[in-house]
Amino acid sequence: MSTEYPRAGGAAAVPSAGLLPTVDAPAPERADAARNRRKILDATARIIAEDGPEAVTMNQVAHASGIGVGTVYRRFGDVSQLLWALLDDRERRFQEAFMTGPPPLGPGVPAGERLDAFLDALVDRIGEQRSILLAAHSASPRARYHSGAYRVMHTHAALLIGQLRPGSDSTLLAHLLLAPFSPDVMHHLAVEQELSAVRLKAGVRHLLRLRA
Repeated sequence: MSTEYPRAGGAAAVPSAGLLPTVDAPAPERADAARNRRKILDATARIIAEDGPEAVTMNQVAHASGIGVGTVYRRFGDVSQLLWALLDDRERRFQEAFMTGPPPLGPGVPAGERLDAFLDALVDRIGEQRSILLAAHSASPRARYHSGAYRVMHTHAALLIGQLRPGSDSTLLAHLLLAPFSPDVMHHLAVEQELSAVRLKAGVRHLLRLRA
């Protein structure tokens, strides 16, 4: 199978499962810089766990981590970038599960089963980290689509769609498939509409099969 990315317009090749892009990892850095990054991310996670994502400020993170506020700003820029960095850090574990983990989320079953398992896992992951995702999305809505996490999920979805529907515009379809998983949409459905994860998963599967 070709390793180039899907292109709009149909009949596009999709990357092989072993050549999916990975969530952006931190650039190689000195040991002390890596330790500081870890302290900053861990401090951010503690603040969120104790007081919610709305309590995160660069000054608060600097105080909680023991790192100078100037260093925190230089490393992450602003609160939005800091939250997305924390999410990318956690995303690597999710990525490992759907790229190389056991089936049906990982390889070893038909594409349709893997896509169902992937979307189910995505519902669960957003539910578990909804507050962080929503805060990051609210601070910078467009950042989601440029994050390493979204690029990996999109490529994975396009790969499976391309296997299920050869010749389809899998790149576009993957974007449309992931659109309902925007944090604000999932917050509206799960919190404001009080829909359970079970109902959300069933709805996504039914939607996929409306024109099957």
